[in-house]
This record gives sequence, C-alpha cells and structure tokens, in this order.
Amino acid sequence: MKNTAVKKIRQLGFQWQTQDPFLFCAYHLDDYPAGNEHLGPKASLEGRNIGQDFTIKDGWRMYHGSKVPGFPAHPHKGFETVTLVERGLADHSDSLGAAGRFGEGDVQWMTAGKGVMHSEMFPLLNQEEKNPLLLFQLWLNLPKANKNVPPHFKMLWADTIPYHTEVDENGNKTVLKVIAGQIGDTKAPAPNPDSWAADPDNQVAIWTIKMEPHAKWTLKATDEGINRTLFFYKGAQLGTEGFEIPEGHSLDLFSEKEITFENGDQPAELLFLQGKPINEPVVQHGPFVMNSTQEIHQAMSDFQKTQFGGWPWPNYEPTHPKERGRFAVHADGREEVKG
Repeated sequence: MKNTAVKKIRQLGFQWQTQDPFLFCAYHLDDYPAGNEHLGPKASLEGRNIGQDFTIKDGWRMYHGSKVPGFPAHPHKGFETVTLVERGLADHSDSLGAAGRFGEGDVQWMTAGKGVMHSEMFPLLNQEEKNPLLLFQLWLNLPKANKNVPPHFKMLWADTIPYHTEVDENGNKTVLKVIAGQIGDTKAPAPNPDSWAADPDNQVAIWTIKMEPHAKWTLKATDEGINRTLFFYKGAQLGTEGFEIPEGHSLDLFSEKEITFENGDQPAELLFLQGKPINEPVVQHGPFVMNSTQEIHQAMSDFQKTQFGGWPWPNYEPTHPKERGRFAVHADGREEVKG
C-alpha cells in the first residue's frame, strides 16, 4: 500500500478496533420486536442465554438484560464513553443519582474519571410495532493527568448537533453529522471539559457519514501523526485508490494525505474517528483503563470499597416510566427535558 493514504484495511467484528486515543467501538444493530408492559420484548426469551445473550436470534439480542435488553449496572474508571443512539432509545441511570432517556440521534458523552457505576437499558416503548436500535459506543481514553477527575456526563441532543453537506460534480450528496471536531465551517458542540477532545490541538473528530449512491467525497489532509479510521458498516462497496472495499470493513488512513472515496450503487453509512494519540501505556481490565497494573489493582480495590458511590436505584437494570420522553437529570439536580 505504498504511496496511498490507506494504511490498513480490517474486517469488522462485534467490537470494532480503533486507534489511540480511542480504545474501541461497540456496534449494536438490533431489530427489536414490539414491547410488552415491562418495556421488554413482546416475544419469548426461551432458548436465549439470559445474562449473556450476545448471539443474534430473530434479529436481536438481550445482552446482559434479563427482562429489558441492555447493560445492567457496571462500573467504569479512567476513560470516557461516547454513546451515539441513531435509532431507538437508551435509559441511563448511575451511581451519582443521575438519569436520562436519550436516542433518535442524541449522543451522551460520559467522563468516568475516578469512577462511576451506570446502567444502559434499551426500553422498547412501541407496543404495536418494532423497536429498531442502532447504537455506537466509543471508548475514548483519558490521559494520566485526567484519569481521576470527577465523573460527569453531558447530553448532545440531536437538534444541537450540526450537519455538513458536500455535493460532488454529479450532484450526489455526502452528509456528515459532526459530533466532535470540525469540518469546514461546521463545528461540533463542546465536549466534556476534561476530555482529550476538549483541546482543539488534539484534533479529535467523531463524524457519522451518509453517502448517496455514486457520491464522491474527499477527506482533506491534516497534520502528520494524527490517527484516522473510517468504518464502512452499511452499503455495497466503497472505492478508493484502486481498492474496492466491501461493506463491513474499516480503513486506517495516513492523516497527511488527502483521499477521495467513491460510493457504489447503494446508499452508504460510515463512522469516522480521528485524534492525536495520547501515547501513554494502556492497561485495561474490563471496565477499568489505567496506565499500569498497580493502578488497575488500586481501581479494583477502590470499587470494592466504595462501589463508586453505591447504587441508589431499586434494581440493577432500571428503566424509566414509559410515558417519559427524552430527558436528562444530572447529579447536581439540573434537568433537561426534550419531550
């Protein structure tokens, strides 16, 4: 691949491999059925490995949920989660007493910092029709200096996230949703204050991209040494520099080289991640990400002693009332209501 902007091509699995400063990306695509009165699936759970249901059956999974699909209470420390819910909904509850329901294009940016427990459940509110879910969760590392900052979350509501549209010479559109970073004059909302993304010099970008059939789009060059990955998760094929990339692959790119992509004959959906590497040791043990084994042992000990504040909810997989719309209640009591 000499003299090209393509550094490496990978096939996508359940967890997508990313580059520093990102740790990985989880991709959830589930065609959930109509919901029942408990906001779980109106379908039999027989034959599923409840508690560890990660095999797609009838188009969907329960993950770690027992009645409602999702991820019951679990800890995080030393990094950030950026959760993009493009379709469907997520119910958030955490050990600080904060809560929320978000989705249909909303993004939650959570700095775990010195430690937080949270649950992420996927309520199936529609009792008459299907409840499709499309969700990405990015793990964005924190530098050593910020590993122990107070936990914090911020909502980037769908109506606050800007779009950037480019039209090629044939009139075919490429539309970018700018969740972090900047393209042209289009600038994303501010990220969390302690995030690696908060410093513009780190050039962190998170974009979702939709290309019309046969659309051409050019990703401009930037400084050398910035990590860039493009994930092609829906479409037919994507052409670039002599490669024909089938759906279900990612491309690591050289940042100092401009690259043009030409979409095939089907609409394409992609995710783009970029950032200056933190370039510090990464030691991960499940939901803890630190710089050394000793720090991991300390993180586990802290969690055993404090449960990162304990769990103020009646059970480990709480959902919010069916009639509630999209909202967020923060640890300081501040409330946002989106209806």
